[in-house]
Amino acid sequence: MTTKKRIGLALSGGGARGIAHIGVLQALEEEGIFPEVISGASAGSIVGALYAAGKRPDEIMEFVRKASFFKLFKVSIPYSGLTKLTYLRDKLAESIPENSFEALEKKLFVAISNLNTGECEMRSSGPLFDIVTASSSIPLIFQPVEIDGQLYVDGGLLDNMPVGPIKPLCDLTIGVNVMPHVAVPSKAVQNVIGIAQRCFDLSVLANTRPNVELCDLLIEPKDVHGFNIFQLNRYEPLFDIGYKAAMEQMGVLKGLIR
Repeated sequence: MTTKKRIGLALSGGGARGIAHIGVLQALEEEGIFPEVISGASAGSIVGALYAAGKRPDEIMEFVRKASFFKLFKVSIPYSGLTKLTYLRDKLAESIPENSFEALEKKLFVAISNLNTGECEMRSSGPLFDIVTASSSIPLIFQPVEIDGQLYVDGGLLDNMPVGPIKPLCDLTIGVNVMPHVAVPSKAVQNVIGIAQRCFDLSVLANTRPNVELCDLLIEPKDVHGFNIFQLNRYEPLFDIGYKAAMEQMGVLKGLIR
């Protein structure tokens, strides 16, 4: 369908669950809906950057297929013992011609959390690859990324679905949240890893809730909760979940566009 309305798309973080964003993009494009302004945190910033660079959903899926899980989590030598996201930065550099927001085909905002100031920053300029890598640096797993002498981690820590920066620029704002609020069984929070992941999830849920109110439409593929944030090898079912969730909302979306 053709529309004169300027559409914005906010893509949440969620680790591997962010692959569902690609399914959402596929559904939108099949219906002739092409968002012009994109924002993202963490996994949403990766998908958002690739889409803003002009990559089609099938090309973004190919990026995911070719990415090596083992190289992504290759632990580096420095004293921190945390994993470095150099591999992600290198893969972005292979796929996006210029290390610049200004060279992108669509306007992009990326949320990053500044460890020094404790503030969330919305970047739309600067070194694209470093900023997306910083936004994807999950605390206590990946090393913080240094940019201009400051240390940055996962944007989702402070703003997991950054609707704010795109709202004033768009006629219609769509939020895609792949970190839905669901209850979990007791067995899921009986070890250190399970408790840590649940605590991080609850923190993210708290900062997402105010942004939901800013969306004209929220796409929330709840079935992603059956996948943990590191299941990068489950890309096909995650894509399908995102696609289905978007198609279920398509009637409502078209009504808003008209």
